Amino acid sequence: MIKRKKRMSKRKKKIIIIISIILVLGVGLFLYLFFNKDDAPIKKKIKKEKEIIEVKKLRIVDEDSKTRPYAVMINNHRQARINHSGLQDAYIVYEAIVEGGLTRMMAIFKDKTTERIGSVRSSRPYYLDYALENDAIYVHFGGSEQALSDIRKLGVNNINGMYDSSAFWRDRTLGVALEHTAFTNIEKINETIKAKGYRMETNKELLLNYKVDEINLNNLENAMVANNVVIPYSGYITTSYTYNPNTKLYNRFVNSTAHVDAITKEQYTTKNIIIVRVSNYNLDSYGRQALNNIGTGDGYYITNGYAIPITWQKSSRAEQTVYRYQNGDEIEVNDGNTYIQIQPLNQNSVIN
Repeated sequence: MIKRKKRMSKRKKKIIIIISIILVLGVGLFLYLFFNKDDAPIKKKIKKEKEIIEVKKLRIVDEDSKTRPYAVMINNHRQARINHSGLQDAYIVYEAIVEGGLTRMMAIFKDKTTERIGSVRSSRPYYLDYALENDAIYVHFGGSEQALSDIRKLGVNNINGMYDSSAFWRDRTLGVALEHTAFTNIEKINETIKAKGYRMETNKELLLNYKVDEINLNNLENAMVANNVVIPYSGYITTSYTYNPNTKLYNRFVNSTAHVDAITKEQYTTKNIIIVRVSNYNLDSYGRQALNNIGTGDGYYITNGYAIPITWQKSSRAEQTVYRYQNGDEIEVNDGNTYIQIQPLNQNSVIN
């Protein structure tokens, strides 16, 4: 009888131990599921918030980057144009009149690794105004007497192919005149900047007021359809654009011929076009030009198949140009590259 009681007591202890283990495991499982279930939405939310942040960052430039831009003078002679390289990597390209009714361009690069840019041409004084407003290091191959004098007077950080030969190379395989064969790249520019000890961080905000969310002008007052944009500079040069509704970009043409990159073989495109109407006059007997680009004037902002009249204001050579809608508000531009067409006042654009 006593032995039987001892056996039952041992059995009870085993049952109690088993029940205790089951309870502990059950409580542990419950706590795991409870806290893991609670934590899951937080993790998803954090991940989702990160995705939203990534989507809302600009693609054309890194707004947080303090790297100084580089402003490279681009030769737009017909012999040079067929060998243009690297312009699609520029986030802003300026085009303005020079002597002989031709134009030159100045391409602004930031945080790029472009392997071939050019061909590079000489400086003209008013391009300095646009390099300065971007706090850009100015890259050129020689320059007019006035331009070189202004570079010295204004203290413009610059890389000049006449003296800084290591920043450039000549491509003599192109079969064109020597002045159309100078090229550079971002790696060579970086090396030269370090050797010269130029300031590497910018002290200015971005020139344009970019927006991540798509901007459409069609609902604004005075908006007009802009599927085709024709910008004459002279009897020798007419720049034009045709809107592609599938890509929401403008394809670029010069004298009705597609403007194509010599390396990628792709036509240049742009998201935004800003037309700035400015009077010009002869600076010397050679026909070099000066622009009345300090002050105010009018023009157009064009994007996504529509154009809107705007005004521009530039208070000094180094101050940034401010572009405004006619109601006085600063324009907002779409996330993408921009061509700023500085057109002579005696020429009229056609937008339709």
